[in-house]
Amino acid sequence: MSIAMSLRGIGRQLDDPTGVGLAVDELLAARSEPPTLLALGEPTHGIEAFPLLRNEMLAQLVDRGYRSIVLETDFFAAALVDDYISGAATELDTVLATGFSHGFGAVPGNRELVEWLRAHNADRAPHDRVRFYGFDAPVETAAAPSPRHALSRVGDCLPAALRPESIRDLDALLGDDADWMNPAAMFDPAASIGDSDRARALRIVADDLASALRLAAPRLRPTDPTGYDRALAHARTAQGLLRYHAAMADPAPDRIATLLGVRAEMMADNLLAIVAREQPRGPSLVFAHNVHLLRTQSRLQVGADEASWASAGAIVATTLGERYVFLATDANPQSDPSTLQGVLAAATTRRALFPTPALRAALAPSIGTGTPIVPGHIPLDPAAVDDSDAIIFIADSDGTRHQYW
Repeated sequence: MSIAMSLRGIGRQLDDPTGVGLAVDELLAARSEPPTLLALGEPTHGIEAFPLLRNEMLAQLVDRGYRSIVLETDFFAAALVDDYISGAATELDTVLATGFSHGFGAVPGNRELVEWLRAHNADRAPHDRVRFYGFDAPVETAAAPSPRHALSRVGDCLPAALRPESIRDLDALLGDDADWMNPAAMFDPAASIGDSDRARALRIVADDLASALRLAAPRLRPTDPTGYDRALAHARTAQGLLRYHAAMADPAPDRIATLLGVRAEMMADNLLAIVAREQPRGPSLVFAHNVHLLRTQSRLQVGADEASWASAGAIVATTLGERYVFLATDANPQSDPSTLQGVLAAATTRRALFPTPALRAALAPSIGTGTPIVPGHIPLDPAAVDDSDAIIFIADSDGTRHQYW
């Protein structure tokens, strides 16, 4: 029997939305316990087929009790989207432009997602609405912001009697926000403020504020749980940003991997906070790049070197265990038959889901990795078979990327 025929027997074809729901049902039914967090990856941003699959899957999962979706976008900016889908009178174009970081509001499928969520929630009680979250840190490719906003918000949340003494010098320590936003710092550690005396002192302030906030929980949380949770988010963001700036100032050869690891830690902390909040209402679907959701190490080619770090998914999986499920995706119907992408394409009519234990058993040890279909596409390598619970392959996408920045 050819490997393509063997894989056709393993794969579940996803020809329509109902097929998507049934395939996920079948996969999850074989697990020892249902997931708290179901993760769906994509191998690059901007190819329409992946967010459209996400939208179909979400509609099916909502019918099965899921009550939140989490995207790879800024944790705080996403609150604008959540307000809009709950009925806020904001222009949709404004929501897409400001409620998504990285320009992702223009990614095909995201407008449709927001419109569907608003229509779905329109006649539902708050406890039954689908909520929208972001889980990314407030960092961009070439810069990270000052921790001023996050630190100030924590201080504002605390009653004056509970504020630590160390914040009295906050403004002097922060200085000019432009010092923190210097784009040269991403490429030149010496241009970063992250290892200055001021930055090191601010890490103590951030720690003091986080401790004061935790100690104030019995007083603050009962009267305003949502406000208290947001203050906690600002506290962990301030600490994460200061770690990120310190890593930017470090000239060590693994500097990029360290930066990616700090971002992954911040993403994981946000995901776990979202899971804790949403678990009483139902499981959550999270959608992001595959590299953020793998169960173990992520890898990224940076120039001549390869950066390796523990992904957000790997960190979350250490806490959730079997309650974290990751579905990786890929595409490239023209791949070489000797590659993972080539054998999956031969076994896929339009889209198909392949459970990884059976997939691993069917693959030859010598299987290779396909080539990118567009710049920025990271094809799944054979190791990803062991780092995921299933792989969804899309054979009917030509890989056309839509510009979104």
